[in-house]
Amino acid sequence: MLALIALLIVLALFGAGFALKALWIVAIVALVLWAVGFLARGANASWYRW
Repeated sequence: MLALIALLIVLALFGAGFALKALWIVAIVALVLWAVGFLARGANASWYRW
């Protein structure tokens, strides 16, 4: 029974770590896309398009 609980804890931590890594990758991709768009429009352009 204790081994089953330990296995569930390890799986939960691994899943949380994988989700956190995926969120970091998404954040980095979004930052790169924002930087490319900002540089493509130029520094004097408005920060938003509405």
